Amino acid sequence: MDRIIETSSHINRADIIVGMPSYNEAKFIPYVTRTVDLGLTTYFPDMPAAIINVDNHSTDGTKEAFMSTPTRTAKIYISNPPGIKGKGNNARNLFYAACELQAKAVVMVDADLTSITPRWIQYLGEPLFSGFDYVTPIYIRHKFDASITNHLCYPILRTLFRLRIRQPIGGDFGFSGRLAKRYLAAKLWNKQAAGYGIDVWMTTNAIASGYPICQTFLGSPKSHRVKDPARHLKPMFKEVAWTLFDLIIEFESLWKHIKPSTPTPIFGFGLGENENPPVPNVDTDHLYETFITGCDRYKKEWEAVISDENLREILKAKRKPKKLLYYPTWVWCRTMFDFAVAYRNRILPHRRLVDSMVPLYYSRQLSFFNKMKNTDTKACEEYIENINRVFEQEKKYLLTRWEERRGR
Repeated sequence: MDRIIETSSHINRADIIVGMPSYNEAKFIPYVTRTVDLGLTTYFPDMPAAIINVDNHSTDGTKEAFMSTPTRTAKIYISNPPGIKGKGNNARNLFYAACELQAKAVVMVDADLTSITPRWIQYLGEPLFSGFDYVTPIYIRHKFDASITNHLCYPILRTLFRLRIRQPIGGDFGFSGRLAKRYLAAKLWNKQAAGYGIDVWMTTNAIASGYPICQTFLGSPKSHRVKDPARHLKPMFKEVAWTLFDLIIEFESLWKHIKPSTPTPIFGFGLGENENPPVPNVDTDHLYETFITGCDRYKKEWEAVISDENLREILKAKRKPKKLLYYPTWVWCRTMFDFAVAYRNRILPHRRLVDSMVPLYYSRQLSFFNKMKNTDTKACEEYIENINRVFEQEKKYLLTRWEERRGR
């Protein structure tokens, strides 16, 4: 597709670039731009560099806010044409720019960050000059933040592809120039990957393609515009789940052997920051009502997709009051595996199938909230580790259903 490009100075090569996907981020992008510039000039002073705003043709002055921010580093603004949106489309423009500029290292950070420091650029960039091709973040997040990560992406990717990557869809990454080329050559690309599915798409492709991966401590909690998981994450959940299921099918041959997960190398060290992460406002009433109404609305879909035993456990939860709603992790795990099988076998049209997952996702959030509301971050992280262990134990269930539905 045609791109709209504007530059602050002529540049035809950069060893390291930092990209910021955006849509209507005029309020936040100047701060992120200044911080990125300081990170590049402090920690990569002798390298040709560029800061790139990959935008969705914002209408709030994002381009003007970015281009007018004083920097020592060259700036490039790249936008999709009007009407073409999606974070994945922004990232794809960044992949093209990395190849055109012959970049050795690419750092990608959210454009609405308020917690970014210059060292984030160092921590995400340095491993790319030390033999790694993909870098994922480690930072403190509130126990009720990152619900799609904690209950879907982290456990499934860890279970299927063996690597323990704590923030596979964290939004802030580093990747090599050669991996950018691989991304452009990847076979699987769809509307969902072009949207919110891009993070899990990038991480899974890096794992499946065998590129060296590490995690890096960013030192401070991730702070940006806080989203209510009950109100704002529905579109993201659907696009991430859709993309994840496509990737499970795409890389089936890589995950069918049962092996335990292994730790991923960690670059740097924990800095022991005391700053508290932002607290999301969880609308538990909305979570509960969406689940209760979903039990009736999607009854036929769930009966077609979810095994009888799992569905019985879920419907037991329907009879509980909001504050007591809870069901075990194995039920959630097996239900997600049921959906993966149904998606592969096209038991339902994909859009209808993914739509029917939303009330279940909300019930899982509420179940987790009720279980963890009186615990601290450490205890919550230990519980999430237990969630992952349950998923790994239940991989046999996925494999059994995966093969049975093919009549083997």
